[in-house]
Amino acid sequence: MKARGLVLALCLLGVIAFAASLLAGRVWLPPASLLDVFTHKDSMAALIVTEIRLPRSVLALVTGAVLGLSGAVLQGFTRNPLAEPALLGVSGGAALGAVIAIYFGLAAVSAVAGPLMGMAGGLAACALTFALGRGGTVALVLAGAAVSSLTAAGIALALNFAPNPYAAYEIMSWLLGSLADKSWNQVLLVLPFALAGGVALALTGRGLDALSLGEAQAQSLGIDPRRLAALTVAGTALAVGAVTSVTGAIGFIGLVAPHLVRPLVDYAPRKVLLPAALAGAVLLLGSDIAARLIHTNPELRLGVFTSLLGTPFFFWLVVRIRKVAP
Repeated sequence: MKARGLVLALCLLGVIAFAASLLAGRVWLPPASLLDVFTHKDSMAALIVTEIRLPRSVLALVTGAVLGLSGAVLQGFTRNPLAEPALLGVSGGAALGAVIAIYFGLAAVSAVAGPLMGMAGGLAACALTFALGRGGTVALVLAGAAVSSLTAAGIALALNFAPNPYAAYEIMSWLLGSLADKSWNQVLLVLPFALAGGVALALTGRGLDALSLGEAQAQSLGIDPRRLAALTVAGTALAVGAVTSVTGAIGFIGLVAPHLVRPLVDYAPRKVLLPAALAGAVLLLGSDIAARLIHTNPELRLGVFTSLLGTPFFFWLVVRIRKVAP
């Protein structure tokens, strides 16, 4: 399949999934209710769409696209098919930052405290990974694993010393990942950082194509490995750190999305980027709709749902890699 046709097909699926996300829920809305947003702005259906489901759907679209794009870049940069945003410790750092805000009560003082602390944690974790992993892609992966372990220990420490059961419950609920109860303030807060990170990641396309030939060959073609690493790390930190600080931990989208589209674009790293971002958005929108339709009390957390769906794919990918490995 040509890349242009794949992009158009994914865009169409994205529009359908986005529209369905506005209508789906415990209370289904008829398609005609979308017109009430423009004609009867004070109606109940218009309020549900504009104040509850629209920010949730926009956040799902942005988060899925960011996770898919960063996963594609990291897999190309590290040449590791199992790479995803958590590889560099960004997800763990953002989670730790948000947990610190919850632990010390900063999240209760201001709605933006959690996202700001999460982004700061993601940037700090990514900076530490980059500082420790300057010896090449293998060193970067090992540094990311070490930073991820460090952030996980910090989160466990916060849970261990939670001042009361309510604080521990709030931390655990956030860590499970969810798009529920998100407002426009949170969407508008993370959007500039997600866009800036996405642009940085998109600029890595030429370098990833050259890097697929090997590090020495990439340098002979004029690719600066330090600049490529800086774009990868900074873009992942900004984009993934921003969305994770609001949504919590949502796994496997960054791993699955690039693998779904890579065979359809002849495995060219640059051509994978845009389709992976679109596939990630479609996957997360569809997962969020499915999680809403499974009637549980409380609502099934999105991070739990994506993990349940992604784990079988992960096992299949490991088995496939073992079969083709020399």
